[in-house]
Amino acid sequence: MKNQITSALSDFFFEYETPRQVLVRNRRVGVVCRLIQLGVLVYIIGWVFIYEKGYQSTDTAVSSVFTKMKGVGYTNNSGGERVWDVADYVFPSQGDSSFVVMTNYIMTEGQSMGTCPELPGKHNCNTDADCEGGSFKREMTGVCVNRTKTCEVLAWCPVEDDRDVPDPPLLLSAENYTLFIKNSVTFPAFSVSRSNLVEDVDSNYISSCLYHPLSAPLCPIFKLGDIIKLSGLNFQTVAKVGGAIGIVVDWTCNFDVHVKHCKPEYTFHGLYGSKEGSSVGYNFRFARHYMEDKIQKRTLLKVFGIRFDIIVQSLARKFDIIPTLTAIGSGVGIFGVATVVCDLVLLYLLPKREFYKNMKFKYTDTQVQDPDSEAGSTETDVSKK
Repeated sequence: MKNQITSALSDFFFEYETPRQVLVRNRRVGVVCRLIQLGVLVYIIGWVFIYEKGYQSTDTAVSSVFTKMKGVGYTNNSGGERVWDVADYVFPSQGDSSFVVMTNYIMTEGQSMGTCPELPGKHNCNTDADCEGGSFKREMTGVCVNRTKTCEVLAWCPVEDDRDVPDPPLLLSAENYTLFIKNSVTFPAFSVSRSNLVEDVDSNYISSCLYHPLSAPLCPIFKLGDIIKLSGLNFQTVAKVGGAIGIVVDWTCNFDVHVKHCKPEYTFHGLYGSKEGSSVGYNFRFARHYMEDKIQKRTLLKVFGIRFDIIVQSLARKFDIIPTLTAIGSGVGIFGVATVVCDLVLLYLLPKREFYKNMKFKYTDTQVQDPDSEAGSTETDVSKK
């Protein structure tokens, strides 16, 4: 028993087993094998390492965006001159990454709470009975006003008339407004922080630059007319009924080179605004309340504007030994596909498949050692009789 254990341990520690291989001289099988191996090699080098950067680890950024608008607008609507500054035409005014710039409006001044007739064409009536019940947007009093043949409503009076949208837009000057974007990103996995005010962008540069995709791609100041144009929309069309623009700040960085090469790229996308259909454009209502002769009144504005959504997308890469070894290991494993395919061709498709089977496999029924045979081979009991 002791000798058997000693022998087993000796075999385990001091012997090495390796599979016996059969060398097949067949051109078709050899070409198939090499083509498969070449395809696997191209996949590993071209796709995994070069295109997918399988030798690098990745991280996405934590981002913060600050915005500031500049520009003054002027309108002279129905003889009323008005100057509009940033506090008037930007909603909200906190400098968020999503905001609206007013480009057109319908103003209803001097509204106070009371009763008044609906607009002609809305809630028409002939008798008081026509103004009772039903599902309406306003609270009706049940009275039919003979003068207008419309129902009387309890609302802010006079009621808003938004049937005619001003054309051309009242604030076409918004095309010349400028937008300043300040964006900071941090890649926690690599302990790297960057800002779109990169090394070449200083105070002197900012004071005189204006973004252009070719001549000034790093300038953080954008003209609204240029943004609309680069997004593929027409400014006057969008300014009339409103719309939405997506500004994408893309941080795609490779930290295997110096960090100064990590710079943002800006792209612009028209989300909606100029296509025909239902609910075209973008608008909302905004009221300014005040007191007049101890009566609460308000000025109601139906605002048509361009909504800007600043979207930050990021992906940083850096060499890492773990994904590199993982990619290499998976690639080596895929090389085994060539062996499997070639074995299938040899054993099941070629005319001499029975010959190749006999060369690849040795069959036996019982384990009877033949001392005169090749080392390690076996034969059946019948062959020994």
